[in-house]
Amino acid sequence: MQIPVLIEPVAANGFRARSGEPLPLTAEGATREEALTRLRQLLESKLQNGCQLTTLEVGPQEHPFDRFVGIWKPDDPEIAAWREAVEEYRRQKDEEEQAR
Repeated sequence: MQIPVLIEPVAANGFRARSGEPLPLTAEGATREEALTRLRQLLESKLQNGCQLTTLEVGPQEHPFDRFVGIWKPDDPEIAAWREAVEEYRRQKDEEEQAR
């Protein structure tokens, strides 16, 4: 897992490493590496105490019929017969509508 960490010098105190939400933790050390090591220990301790990190996918939902798109072969004789029947029915309905 990778999380962004801000490392900044602290006047006369070495370095500070901070992580942001959802784990807003801060650790200081004499060196950059020491601050990172301490922050890593804090993060690992937090996760070992029952906290869990996960991701959540949000956005447009899949349409229920999407899984059927493209499953019929265009040259399938049954599909061709069905298509002809639909077209014939549509012609009949159009003629009935025009005759009114």
